[in-house]
Amino acid sequence: MHASKGDRLVVHGRVVGQQDHTVEIVEVLGPKGNPPYRVKDAKGHETIMSPGPDSVVDHRKAADRT
Repeated sequence: MHASKGDRLVVHGRVVGQQDHTVEIVEVLGPKGNPPYRVKDAKGHETIMSPGPDSVVDHRKAADRT
């Protein structure tokens, strides 16, 4: 998995009815874009994540996400 600051990390729901969770990557802590990442959710809460196989990186710019 490779990401850059400003990318979005989408964690897919694991059970039926559970929605995806999207966070913004605010800092890449691993070498060459690899995890772990410092992320921020919509409420402004920040944490450090090492995403699992149920996660994908959305590399599109904010203007492209309409």
